[in-house]
Amino acid sequence: MTKTNLNDERQTISSRLEKTLDSQRSIQAQKRHSKGYNTARQNLRALSGSENFIEYGQLAMAAQRQRRDYLELQSETAADGVITGIAKINQETIEPLSDKTHATALIINDYTVLAGTQGYFHHLKLDRIIDIADQKQLPVIMFTEGGGGRPGDTDITTVNSGLQCTTFSRWAGLAGVIPRIAINNGYCFAGNAALFGCADIRIATESSSIGMAGPAMIEGGGLGQYSPQEIGPIEMQAANGVVDIVAKDENHAIQIAKYCLGIFQGKANHWQAPDVSRLEQVLPEDRRYAYDMTKVINGIVDTGSFLELGSHHGKAIVTGFARLNGHSVAVIANNCKVLGGAIDVAAANKLDDFLQLCNQFQVPIFSLVDTPGFMVGPEHERQGAVKHLSQLFATGAKLSVTFVAVVLRKSYGLGAQAMMGGSTSNPSYTISWPTGEFGAMGLEGSVKLGFKKELDKISDPQQRQDLFDQLVAKQYKKGAAMEVASVLELDAVIEPAQTREVLLSALLLD
Repeated sequence: MTKTNLNDERQTISSRLEKTLDSQRSIQAQKRHSKGYNTARQNLRALSGSENFIEYGQLAMAAQRQRRDYLELQSETAADGVITGIAKINQETIEPLSDKTHATALIINDYTVLAGTQGYFHHLKLDRIIDIADQKQLPVIMFTEGGGGRPGDTDITTVNSGLQCTTFSRWAGLAGVIPRIAINNGYCFAGNAALFGCADIRIATESSSIGMAGPAMIEGGGLGQYSPQEIGPIEMQAANGVVDIVAKDENHAIQIAKYCLGIFQGKANHWQAPDVSRLEQVLPEDRRYAYDMTKVINGIVDTGSFLELGSHHGKAIVTGFARLNGHSVAVIANNCKVLGGAIDVAAANKLDDFLQLCNQFQVPIFSLVDTPGFMVGPEHERQGAVKHLSQLFATGAKLSVTFVAVVLRKSYGLGAQAMMGGSTSNPSYTISWPTGEFGAMGLEGSVKLGFKKELDKISDPQQRQDLFDQLVAKQYKKGAAMEVASVLELDAVIEPAQTREVLLSALLLD
């Protein structure tokens, strides 16, 4: 081959690759920008910077050569609607664990290509990068925007149903193997939604609509006509637990995704300790009053490091990631502002999912306990409380990750046991603040039940109340933290300001 021919080949390759870039797809880019959205390649740059990205399948195009012009397909269906590859993420901020690197598999659906739909080569690209992630044990960040399956790929004539597609089972098969973080912005329907729903951490922007079917499929099924915005709007999907974290926009979602990824990668390079003395004033003097549990969390963990997951659903429980001296930790806590901290079905399901995620990827957990127990009553039983709440004990029994419990105030009944992995002896260290109070059930309830005969004998309301108060005080003294520690039902009682220091030692992080 002559030098001239080599130059021609190089020019051809360069020109062909440029057709997949925003510079050659300005009309599509402008449409995205008019909505306030990024292009797929802008999201790629925001995640990794293009200089360290190894792309797979950039030259792919839709399998529609029989019905569309070949040159048009190269640009109009660039990369067949999905950018896939490997990049190093968080190199500047995270010290990787000894046997890991910053390498991360990326899957970024491109809505400017046939509305982000999943075609034949699109699925092959997904399968390829999923296999690579599995082989190399790489975490995955996936942008899921798109309209589901694509019926217009006419080049593939030997496929009838398309049900032989293995993408969904391969993606789901990575559960518990590698961390998978999904980001959605805009419309996400059918197959795209199935991928989103399977991820370990699901982030969606305020403009997201996510559903297992889009408008055409719903109408085709005779279920009525709906706009895309009416199908799985973000308010609905955050409230029901489909979405773990709501982001303002794509750039915010990327920041969140990188933070979550860093939790699984290693220790943060930079951190700042909070003013732990503030913990001494966080609890109200009256034990019946509620307080803000996030103030406790933020008074313990590195400044600005707490990221809550599931803040819009299961609100009786707080779950999230944080750091202690730069080390990754998971936090679970009762929220006494909701149901007095009683654990209902929604909160139990959220907690169970989170505990399993942390256990799978060995993120140390500390639990902040302040609960009157499980939520009870006929209405709660209609939701399957027995099944859902009991699952917490099954999950707790299988925890292998380092786990420490800190009782702040109320620690009653089965709910408190569930917050400690099953019992006060399940954590590797179980401690309490001096304000901790323990019992098989709430003090007031135990007195009403256990001393019903004595109370019923007193006809005078004031005398009855006086006896009740005396019995409650007696029960409180018996279940006080120091008394419980004296019979070795917990390991230690500490001052609130000591919590951070003790956790660092107990979680084996210092």
